Amino acid sequence: MADKHVDVITLDIIKDSLLAAGEEIFTSIARTSKSPIIYETLDFASGLTDDKGNLITQGNGCAGFLGMLSSMVKEVIRKWANTGRLKEGDIIIINDPYGGGGSHIQDVGVVMPIFVDGEIFCYTANKCHWSEMGGKDPGFSLNATDIYQEGLQMPCVKLFSEGVLNEDIADIIRANVRFPDLSIGDMWAGVSGLRTGEKRIQELCAKYGADTVRAAIERLLKNSADYSRKQVEKIPDGVYTAEDVMDKDVHGNGPFHIQVTITVKGDKMTVDFTGTDKQTGGPINLAIAGLHSAIRAIFLACTDPSQNVNDGVFEPLEIIAEEGSLFNAIRPAPVSCYYESMSHASDLVWQAMAPVVKKGQLTAGHFLTVGAYSMNGIHAVTGAPFVNVGPTLGGWGAGCDRDGDSCQFCTGDGETFNIPVEILESKFGIKITEYALNTNNAGAGEYRGGYGLILGHEALNDYMDFGGAYGRHERPAWGFAGGMPGSPNGFDFIRADGSYDGPYGSGNRIPMKKGDIVRMVTGTGGGYGNPLARTEERVAMDVKNEYITADDARDIYGVEVDPVTFEVKGYTQARKEFMAANA
Repeated sequence: MADKHVDVITLDIIKDSLLAAGEEIFTSIARTSKSPIIYETLDFASGLTDDKGNLITQGNGCAGFLGMLSSMVKEVIRKWANTGRLKEGDIIIINDPYGGGGSHIQDVGVVMPIFVDGEIFCYTANKCHWSEMGGKDPGFSLNATDIYQEGLQMPCVKLFSEGVLNEDIADIIRANVRFPDLSIGDMWAGVSGLRTGEKRIQELCAKYGADTVRAAIERLLKNSADYSRKQVEKIPDGVYTAEDVMDKDVHGNGPFHIQVTITVKGDKMTVDFTGTDKQTGGPINLAIAGLHSAIRAIFLACTDPSQNVNDGVFEPLEIIAEEGSLFNAIRPAPVSCYYESMSHASDLVWQAMAPVVKKGQLTAGHFLTVGAYSMNGIHAVTGAPFVNVGPTLGGWGAGCDRDGDSCQFCTGDGETFNIPVEILESKFGIKITEYALNTNNAGAGEYRGGYGLILGHEALNDYMDFGGAYGRHERPAWGFAGGMPGSPNGFDFIRADGSYDGPYGSGNRIPMKKGDIVRMVTGTGGGYGNPLARTEERVAMDVKNEYITADDARDIYGVEVDPVTFEVKGYTQARKEFMAANA
């Protein structure tokens, strides 16, 4: 048993050292990976768990992975540690969505036990989006009908045995992916992160003693749980509901009914998705571990997002979903676009809790989709094949005191970044024709929604195709407190002959010829409050910045703005009546 009487200053120093180790693991992976989606976008997560698989710390990265490290480690414990077959130097590789992975096959996790004094002290783990994992389509399949079409599955198997690489596993990876140098390089980046974590934990235990470090971990988890329960207690007791509709999948199935019932009682929150439609034949299904990650992120937003992230934080949270539903799919349902269901599940909780939590804590709805695309072809300069995968930026909802943020990633992507134009053009041999705000009059309100993105990719030869999955193509982001809805997401094509093709919400391997341009177009977030309450100064500035036209200012906000001088000339009758009623 750990000594509970160590002074709190030492315990706090150890706690901060654990957090610093988590960040160092994260940096190690970013600096050693081969794929731009890892080292530029930071589409990965890394961290440490205790010997039971409880998350201790997790570095910045994808909020959508918040919980998937724990589920991977617990699968390793179940399969290997509990049977006495886990040795020092072993590394387990896992990407099975239904066996602890939680997301899709392209997100590859590695787990290492950290031994101290001959016993497992804790685990270090990371999960990275590899650019290529085989399957029927390069990058990832956007129209798979079962998981077997989506790529190589690795169901919690040993990549290293007592420090020695299992070359057979590496050979299987090389033989099943289209870009083995990328995939193997990303594999080694994950390994580098594990070894960084192992080194730091063993140094901490050598300096302070294993029992003292264990006491610091126990204190961290307990304090986080106690604090989190107090935050839940601040939410009024009650039953809160929301329902929505998800767009059709790529095969035309749907639309899909989704719903949530949230019960807050004392210091506990139960989130129940019973009543959501069954899983579908398209790849928008979500495994249960992915659902837990999605709801953890919005739970933090409802309580206190500034607290340190560990499994203690989520002790007051219970999540329920019917097996075989969109939010708790079972094998062999395809999951390559799992993030759409994940985002909608989180958004349901967002809608239900926005009127309940402290004013300003939750904004109006955001563009929601990851906006993931997969583009492959032949590099126009080098002649080498390439695969370009990535997420797309979009508009966030307005708050009670501010306009929404423009061109940010969705909640599931979290602390990730866009790939710079220079990288896109040099790595993939394409031309970026447009990288601009998608300004429109959607998302109007006293505070308007943030703007989306228009990103144009031009094919420089005839050997390219494009696929994308953009949710909220048919039903845009929701407004709040009288704010207006945002605009939809999607993609379209401007063909070399000048013809227009689209817009689409989803599609797989759509051919492109030299001179064709595909444009990813994401939506505006929802507005907050009545548009007639927007100050005339803000309306005039929006016209000056060319976010809206003078006609929009008059028709939507009731403000007459001179299109040349940008001076306010007067108000419409509707605005006058609104001002009088709210004087």
